[in-house]
Amino acid sequence: MEPGGRRGRAAEEAPRPEEEEVDPRIQGELEKLNQSTDDINRRETELEDARQKFRSVLVEATVKLDELVKKIGKAVEDSKPYWEARRVARQAQLEAQRATQDFQRATEVLRAAKETISLAEQRLLEDDKRQFDSAWQEMLNHATQRVMEAEQTKTRSELVHKETAAKYNAAMGRMKQLEKKLKRAINKPYFELKAKYYVQLEQLKKTVDDLQAKLALAKGEYKTALKNLEMISDEIHERRRSSAIGPRGCGVGAEGSNTSVEDLSASKPESDTVSRDRAEGAENKTSDRVNKNRSSNRSGSAEGLALDNRMKQLSLQCMKIKEGICAGRKAAQIG
Repeated sequence: MEPGGRRGRAAEEAPRPEEEEVDPRIQGELEKLNQSTDDINRRETELEDARQKFRSVLVEATVKLDELVKKIGKAVEDSKPYWEARRVARQAQLEAQRATQDFQRATEVLRAAKETISLAEQRLLEDDKRQFDSAWQEMLNHATQRVMEAEQTKTRSELVHKETAAKYNAAMGRMKQLEKKLKRAINKPYFELKAKYYVQLEQLKKTVDDLQAKLALAKGEYKTALKNLEMISDEIHERRRSSAIGPRGCGVGAEGSNTSVEDLSASKPESDTVSRDRAEGAENKTSDRVNKNRSSNRSGSAEGLALDNRMKQLSLQCMKIKEGICAGRKAAQIG
């Protein structure tokens, strides 16, 4: 009963859930959860508004452009080659600009790599004590390799730049020719209006994409905060469960095993009697086992009878020896 009482006391001493101090992490994660919830609601509203605006502008552009096509359909068809050439020229211009930037970047990298080698060689020549060891050789080899790679990159970017520049010049020449040829058809407002709506729709589409990314980010933060709260809750429940169980007490009957030195010394006079009783009990058990084996395996045989007599003699001798030992011990105690 006492171990059970100990567990009861441990459970009573354990802090109750309502008395525990609130984990400070909970407040932080709850704030994140509330903030991400507000962000999700706001982003969803903004995204729906942006999509609605995009659809509205798209419908408006379609209606107005269809009306212009009905009015000036022939002029629209005649001016299509010019606007296609203009689109190609614009694309070639962008490619030429990128090629120019790549060429300038490769030129700068090559210049920096050559300066690194020049400075390294200059320091080696100025310092008489410096030795041209393997580390220095490895550094120079690395710098030389960078120079070679930069030269190759510069050569490639230079070729690309020349090609894109040639394409751009050809596209611009083609566009100017068509502009002179189709001047009257080009002056119609169809393609200008189409370009205006195209730019507007591209901006709205970019806004929609940005809002979708922000909404996905807010949902990710919400899931993270919720997962953290679940982990904290599991930790708290596990801690409460461990506190309710309490530390492991002594096993049943462990209290009775703590005997003192005085108890051992007081029980000494009785040890001889106990040992004698145990010896007699062991002897009786041995005799019983022999009798059982004899009756089962050698019943009715002469060898079995002889063995039986021999065991009885041995048993009597053991009894006499033990009685003599006990008498001697008692005499010694009386003396």
